[in-house]
Amino acid sequence: MAGLSRRGLRPAAGLLSISLLAGCGVISSDGEDEEQQITVGTMSAPSTLDPAAAWDSSWELYRNVFQTLLSFPSGAAEPEPDAAESCKFADASNTVYTCELREGLKFSDGHELDAKAVKYTFDRMRRIDVKGGPVGLLGSLDKVETKGDRTITFRLKKSDATFPFVLSTPAMSIVDPMEYPADKLREGNDIAGSGPYALESYKPGERAELVKNDYYDGSADRKNDAVTIRYFKKSTAMVSALKNKQIDVTFRGLASKDIVEMQGKHRREGIQLVEGAGTEIRYLVFNPDDRWARKKPVRQAFAQVIDRGAIAHKIYQDTVEPLYSMVPQGLTGHGTGFFDDYGDPSTDKAKQILQKAGITAPVPLTLWYTTDRYGSATAPEFAEIKRQLEASGLFKITLKSRPWTEFDAGTKKGEYPVFGRGWFPDFPDAENFIAPFVGEKNALNTPYPVPEITDEVLPHSRREADRGAVADDFERAQQILVDDARLLPLWQGKQYIMASEEIAGGERALDPSAIMMMWELQRKTSW
Repeated sequence: MAGLSRRGLRPAAGLLSISLLAGCGVISSDGEDEEQQITVGTMSAPSTLDPAAAWDSSWELYRNVFQTLLSFPSGAAEPEPDAAESCKFADASNTVYTCELREGLKFSDGHELDAKAVKYTFDRMRRIDVKGGPVGLLGSLDKVETKGDRTITFRLKKSDATFPFVLSTPAMSIVDPMEYPADKLREGNDIAGSGPYALESYKPGERAELVKNDYYDGSADRKNDAVTIRYFKKSTAMVSALKNKQIDVTFRGLASKDIVEMQGKHRREGIQLVEGAGTEIRYLVFNPDDRWARKKPVRQAFAQVIDRGAIAHKIYQDTVEPLYSMVPQGLTGHGTGFFDDYGDPSTDKAKQILQKAGITAPVPLTLWYTTDRYGSATAPEFAEIKRQLEASGLFKITLKSRPWTEFDAGTKKGEYPVFGRGWFPDFPDAENFIAPFVGEKNALNTPYPVPEITDEVLPHSRREADRGAVADDFERAQQILVDDARLLPLWQGKQYIMASEEIAGGERALDPSAIMMMWELQRKTSW
């Protein structure tokens, strides 16, 4: 991969507004408008404020209050320098990666951000090694070295052309060594970062108050003075708050019925709906320690019965699309392996699979889901899955659920036979829809040793800097996953933002991982 430096941004697929309610609006640029406070609603509250612990949507907050060496500015197709002045591979084998920091960087508390702080951040994450935490992204990293105050060198164990993408994830948020313990997670509700905003106050599960970080030096061009993030548990409450002008923007957890309703009524409501292609996916995980889920014929029969089209239409009203591989449409390497191998849902075919394995009685399985992480449609979705499976006469399904914190803890303990998860990519590459889910240590906390992928496919693809040239590698990996059926993709989502007609910037506010860059939002000041 060529070196990364400050350069013009390449176009990338982004959000397209489907309503142009305020096309004649004039945007304030004098910075003197007193109305530059923006309030954003979401259903993804952080699980922790310490980046060393989170491999989840806590990243939405991190992106705005922490800084990474690289990031994806609006419109970028590849990671660009942020805290770094420049970054590049120093060798042809993609095993030595060097970054030069911007000069004079500081954290929001005024402490210096230098090369030692960057090394401390990575060493700390690896030392604490939170189970299911972001350290899983650093599998190729051997050690971090520094030279002077501004030069950081990452020495990798093996070639990894995706390493710049890893550095751009909020998991690699740089923390203040004076504020974050070296061998344990930081407690409390404060953050010491160097991002565009500082965290002024935080009430877990309720709100985060962000204000401009006066010490910030990076790629973000802040178009507002402050942002309040409000955390909701139901889409209806969030949309109601938007209609009542209690919030200005919503972007995560919108229910399909609210989206469909707004598509027809937004002109009357004074609300704009912004829609675009997305790479969010939903899928099921089968636990190999469970008596029934460990049986391949059971998983195959399950895959043969499931009707993704019915889920997309009946539950999500076609605001999502059926997905037949773990790699979504829009990324190099996307395939349709589950459809190619299983075709349309068929009870007869599923019955034959089970009978061939000597299974004649209905298979008892317990399916688990989280009640408050992925939106209010999750419960009806799992009810539909239960209906489909039991209608075949081949399964007896029990549904159970927990709030996310308890659900996640149960996942780490391996308590669930079959469970549902969602995935927003760490970075826009097919690898990030395969690598996090395989190996002894993975993001699911469900060991999945598959040497053909971890020891052959992924190492080979990581030697290729041209990511468009790795399609064959990922098609091979996907077929392995289809054959095993331990991960069952269900659907791929689109991206939706609802905003007051007074707000501009929604079409630029989501990065390639669908994380909102709050600084892109601003108020229109005249019509």
